[in-house]
Amino acid sequence: MEIKRNRYLNKLISRMNNGLIKVITGIRRSGKSYLLFNLFYDYLINSGVSAENVITIPLDDEDYARYCNPHELYEYIKNEIEGKSGKLYVFIDEAQYAITKEEMKNRDKPIRLYGVLNGLLRKKNIDVYITGSNSKFLSSDILTEFRGRGDEIHILPLSFSEYYPASDKDKYDAWQDYLYYGGLPHILAETNGEMKSTYLSRLHKEIYLKDICERYNLRDEQGMEALMKVVASAVGSLTNAKKISDTFVSNGNKTISVPTISGYLTYLTESFMVEKAERYDIKGRKYISTPSKYYYTDLGLRNALLNFRQFEETHLMENAIYNELIYRGYNVDVGVVETRENVDNKKIYKQLEVDFVANQGSKRYYIQSAYALPNKEKIEQEQASLVRIPDSFKKIMVVNGNPPVWRNENGITIMGIFEFLLNERSLEL
Repeated sequence: MEIKRNRYLNKLISRMNNGLIKVITGIRRSGKSYLLFNLFYDYLINSGVSAENVITIPLDDEDYARYCNPHELYEYIKNEIEGKSGKLYVFIDEAQYAITKEEMKNRDKPIRLYGVLNGLLRKKNIDVYITGSNSKFLSSDILTEFRGRGDEIHILPLSFSEYYPASDKDKYDAWQDYLYYGGLPHILAETNGEMKSTYLSRLHKEIYLKDICERYNLRDEQGMEALMKVVASAVGSLTNAKKISDTFVSNGNKTISVPTISGYLTYLTESFMVEKAERYDIKGRKYISTPSKYYYTDLGLRNALLNFRQFEETHLMENAIYNELIYRGYNVDVGVVETRENVDNKKIYKQLEVDFVANQGSKRYYIQSAYALPNKEKIEQEQASLVRIPDSFKKIMVVNGNPPVWRNENGITIMGIFEFLLNERSLEL
């Protein structure tokens, strides 16, 4: 089973030989190694690059354990490139294994691996690619360290357009599986629901939660997990540290301070587990600092956190739309439109929400996730914010299923979720 990841492959191809270290980031099991060691490697070979000129070093492989020592790693690469002509390509997988725990915990301690990478960068005939998924590589620390000499390619779990062709199911069944089990590539290899659920639950406990706690030296693992569950339950809802703290209190859980919760939310976003969507005042053209929305990078991990007991398709569809916009390279905010209404001869100010304001260069789209539009009243409710936006950028409502694309009397485009997800030009229709 080959999963095509052409969007990311093309990004790597376009960055070849640009004089920068290509840093492939993303949560574990999202397909970073497959992208580099399979898809990109095959591209190089098919383009005429000799296999001898591609040096692959999977540091999580026991056969390469000695090269977790940066000195040994550098000596190995030097020996591998000696006497070879032409362009050389160095792939280092799971590079965080070459960083010690002491280096990870102490930010003042120089990280020897960075010296190795910078040394390779100075050699004009070497093109360097690395992947990393935990500790220092969970965040953008490495890019900061390189001060402009690193080029990040951030990889997400499978989009639905990548998942569906590889699923061997019709799009309706594939969609339900995608909402329930998410888009981590290995999910497609598991043969039944029990195995998929067990896989996701194990990943959360043994990898993701552990990595975050180690990265930030957290002793309260239970507190972090409790926070992750609260955020998972609030997908599509406005929240902030104060609201989450109040939730803990109302649920009878132990109290976690607001500053601690703020820190935990930052750790989750830096770890790529969740994405934060800030509120943007469309008329006022300014950001509103709080509250915000948080969306899970992978729906399966979100559902596993909640023991697969909260399957609200409306919220999950909204999350999937957000992830798709991020996948396509848009900057995404939550829109706010302020209106004034006369009620009993009094002016009442209301804030209406636009689910997503998607920006990319000069392009902007306003998008509403509207699971169903069964009647005129519901249509008016869902479009209330869109019709009050005082500019001419395109306005879209995405509904469940696969109805034909149409445009209503207010100029709003209405399309089904399959059209939106599977047609890469859907926003232009």
